[in-house]
Amino acid sequence: MAVDKDVKQEIIKKYGFHEKDTGSPEVQIALLTERIKILTEHFKEHKHDNNNKRALYKLVGRRKRLLRYLKEKDFNRYKNIVLKLGLRK
Repeated sequence: MAVDKDVKQEIIKKYGFHEKDTGSPEVQIALLTERIKILTEHFKEHKHDNNNKRALYKLVGRRKRLLRYLKEKDFNRYKNIVLKLGLRK
């Protein structure tokens, strides 16, 4: 259930501050959102996959913590990433 290398590079270019930026909260949130989308599609076919369901919950929690951190640090950046990704906040 991993993100393809090309898609990952595209996300880093789109949301990062520079080409090798993988640590900024925006990039981390965008990558987690992509993995969450992939797992959500997976569950449409495999409803009883409980191991990956637990992994999905962990990813959602990690994204939630990163969003909370970004909201406290810089509200404008938080607002921009939520709008770009189309998250319900």
